[in-house]
Amino acid sequence: MAIEADPRGKEAVEKLLLKAKKDYQELPLKKKKYFDLETLKNPYSDTRILYGDLKTQIKKILVGIDADASEVLLADTLNSRGEKIDAIIGHHPIGISLAALHDVMDLQVDIFAEIGVPINVMDALISERSEQVKRRIHPSNHNQMVDTARLLNIPLMNLHTVWDNLGYKFMEKYFDNKEFDTVSDVVDYLMELPEYQEATKGKNGPEIVSGNPKGRVGKIVTFFTGGTNPSKEAYVELAKAGVGTLIDMHIPEDALTELKKLHVNVINAGHMASDSIGANLFLDEIEKKGIKVVPCSGLVRVKRNK
Repeated sequence: MAIEADPRGKEAVEKLLLKAKKDYQELPLKKKKYFDLETLKNPYSDTRILYGDLKTQIKKILVGIDADASEVLLADTLNSRGEKIDAIIGHHPIGISLAALHDVMDLQVDIFAEIGVPINVMDALISERSEQVKRRIHPSNHNQMVDTARLLNIPLMNLHTVWDNLGYKFMEKYFDNKEFDTVSDVVDYLMELPEYQEATKGKNGPEIVSGNPKGRVGKIVTFFTGGTNPSKEAYVELAKAGVGTLIDMHIPEDALTELKKLHVNVINAGHMASDSIGANLFLDEIEKKGIKVVPCSGLVRVKRNK
């Protein structure tokens, strides 16, 4: 599902997998034992089965936007009360998925190039930003929650770019060929989605953080996948490419400051609700297979398979 929804296209993703196989084959024998074999079949380094027997039969899963030690303990407590949670699925990276988060950021190069940013410029900016992300994550205790799952023997996985790709494709189709008079009209259109309606009830819905609600919209771009936010310099390139309104899950303050100077409208769609869109599309398919989903940890569960 994620490959089909990937902004780069299926063929480009398959080329990446072939390159990974070539890189592995060319490694000297002493280095092959350290090669991440999962990358030969999985193009998303931030999506992994983190703990558990692959042959475990699954009937009920605890699913949240974040899955840390708290969710593992929650599953253990629920099981002690007879809930029979077979596995936990989170969205945001943990364990090896977090350590390798920077590897998926190259996806942003293609997204920005499609918008009109020169691909060589974006390639340089994302390369620099991904190294920053790698250095920031490197000293973190990223296996802490995986160790908790291991000690309590609860299968654990996370699906990051997989769900984000699904959310990206959904939003791209949702806004395709739509025209709006004002920025507030764009927010109103977002508010037709149940995930944002629920988030707004909790005071965490879409909001205009740059621009006038009555201002004109211009070219709309949605940014929902690519690992994590790019640098402020990359956001500036959006303005140069003619983007009038940016819809993002969340945006760093330094980037927002620059976009305000350039008069780009920015709509913070809301983190948990936006992540929930891709999650829900995936979970609908899981439920078709007879799996019961127990939502937690920020997931706004909306079913579209009725």
